[in-house]
Amino acid sequence: MSLKMLVKLQEEGTCSICLELLTKPLSLGCGHSFCQACITGNQEAKNTGMENSCPVCGVKYSFGDLWPNQHLGNIVEHLRELKLSQNREEELKRDLCEHHGEKLLLFCKEDRKVICWVCEQSKEHHGHHSFLMEEVVKECQEKLQAALKRLRKEQQLAEKLEVDIREEKISWKYQIQMERQRIHTEFNQLRSILDYEEQRELQKLEEEEKTTLDNLAESEAELIQQSQLLKELISDLERRSEWSEKELVQDKSGIMKWSEIWTLKKPRPVSKKLKSVFRAPDLSGMLDVFRELTHVQCYWVDITLNPVNLNLNLDLSEDQRQVTPVPIWPLKHHNYGIVSSQYFFSGRHYWEVDVSKKTAWILGVYSGTCPHNGQFDITQNTDHGNVYSRYRPRFGYWVIGLQNQSEYSAFEDSATSDPKVLTLSVAVPPRQIGVFLDYEASIVSFFNVTNHGSLMYKFCKCRFSQAAYPYFNPWDCPAPMTLCPPNF
Repeated sequence: MSLKMLVKLQEEGTCSICLELLTKPLSLGCGHSFCQACITGNQEAKNTGMENSCPVCGVKYSFGDLWPNQHLGNIVEHLRELKLSQNREEELKRDLCEHHGEKLLLFCKEDRKVICWVCEQSKEHHGHHSFLMEEVVKECQEKLQAALKRLRKEQQLAEKLEVDIREEKISWKYQIQMERQRIHTEFNQLRSILDYEEQRELQKLEEEEKTTLDNLAESEAELIQQSQLLKELISDLERRSEWSEKELVQDKSGIMKWSEIWTLKKPRPVSKKLKSVFRAPDLSGMLDVFRELTHVQCYWVDITLNPVNLNLNLDLSEDQRQVTPVPIWPLKHHNYGIVSSQYFFSGRHYWEVDVSKKTAWILGVYSGTCPHNGQFDITQNTDHGNVYSRYRPRFGYWVIGLQNQSEYSAFEDSATSDPKVLTLSVAVPPRQIGVFLDYEASIVSFFNVTNHGSLMYKFCKCRFSQAAYPYFNPWDCPAPMTLCPPNF
C-alpha cells in the first residue's frame, strides 16, 4: 500500500470532532461518521429528542437516526494495527545500521557515535575504541544519576543558603533597627542631660541675680534712711545757726556733738562680675576623642595572661584573665609582672584592663625576649634602689603606671640611670584603661575609657626589636588587675 493511499484512508477513518481514529463509529444519514462518545456527548439533546446538526455538513439529525457502522469500524481497526506495525518497523530501523543493516550494539568513543560490528571493522573506525552499548548506557545512566544526586544536593544547599540569607537579612534589619533605636535613645539622653544642665545653670544664675539684687536693694534702703537722717540733721543745724549766742551755748541736746562724729555708713561692695561664669564643655573635642577610641576598639584582640611566666608572688585566675599579687616575697625585688600568651610582630591591636579597685599598677607593652620563670631578659638591677629604673623604652618597656593612689606617670628614657617620669594629668580616675599598639607605625597609646576615651599618653617612634607583648604588673596593691573581654 502506497503512503499516499494510507494517508487518504487515515483521513477517512478520522473523527472530525476529536481528530483521532474513529472509536465505535456512528454514522448519520448524510454519510459522515463520528466516534460514539463524541457524537453522543450532548445528553440533554439526546434525552429531549431535540434535532442536531452534522458537525461537518450541517444536515439536521436526531439521535434516533444514528446507526453503528461496523464495516467502517473494522477498517479503522486495520488502520490502527497497520500504524502500530509501521511504528515498530521504524523502531527496528532505528536500532539497525543504516549502512549495513546490522544491529547498533557498539559505541565509538572517538566519534561519539553508535555503530554496528561491521562499522567497527571499517576504515572509518579503524583503531578507534568501541564499547558495548549496554555498558556505555549503564555508565551514562550511572553518571546521570550521580549528576542528578549531586545537583539535587546543590539545590538543597542553595535553598538552605537562601533561607539563611533571608534569616540573616531579617537579623541584620533587626540589629540595624535596634542600633537605630539605641542611637536615638542615647542622643535623647544626651539632650536631656544638656537640658538639665542648662536649667541648672540658669537656676544658679537666677539665684545669684536674686541674692545680688536683694543686697543692692538693702544697701539702697539703708542709704535712703541715712540720707533722710542726714537731711534732718542738716535742717536742725541750720535752725541753730539762727539762734542767739546765749541759746547756742546753752544747747544741751547734744546735736552738735553728734553732727561732729556722724559718718555715712557705706554699703557693702558688690562684685561687678558674676561669681560663676558658665563655660560649655568642648563637646566637639570630646566627640573627636570618642571617635578615636571607637576607631582603635575595632582592633580589639582577645588575649590571656601567660602562666609560663608566672613568678611566685603572682596569682593567676583559672580563665587566665586576672592577676593578683601575693605577698610571699618582698615585691620590690621579685615582682617583674606578667605578659600575655599572645604576641605581635605586626598589625594593630587593642585591649582593655580593669584597674578600678587598684591603688598601684603598671601596664603597657614589652618588646624583648619572652621571660621564663618570672625572669625577664632585661636589666635586673634597680639602680640607686629605684624599682622603676627598668621601666623605660631602652629596656623594651612602653608603660604607664599609678603610684600612691593618685599619681599617674609615664616612663620615658633619660640621660641618667633613672627613668624620666612624666606626670600625667588625669581629670577622671580611670577604672578601665585601653591600650593600642600599632606595630608598623611604632605607636603605643593609652586611653582613659572611663573619661569618654580621653588620651592619657602616647609613645611615638617606638623601636620594637622583637615581638611585642601586652605587659601587666599589679604591683603591691592586693586588688586584682583584670583583662576585659572584647566588646564585639
